[in-house]
Amino acid sequence: MKPYYLLILIITATFLALSACDNKQTGSEKVMNKVDDALDRRPGEKVRDAAEEVGQEIDDAAKEIKESAKDAGN
Repeated sequence: MKPYYLLILIITATFLALSACDNKQTGSEKVMNKVDDALDRRPGEKVRDAAEEVGQEIDDAAKEIKESAKDAGN
């Protein structure tokens, strides 16, 4: 069970580090990025989609852990 939590910790740390990167875009760049995302035309689309899915899985796992801790407290 420990390796599972270690993996979550590593993935979370990676996403936190990546989110700290500066990514300043103008309004039109943001719109074009959203359009490219919707049409699956972004560079590295498969990697970006995988990262988004992992992020969602991390959020789900965190919710489950929080609920388990709450249930254990009761």
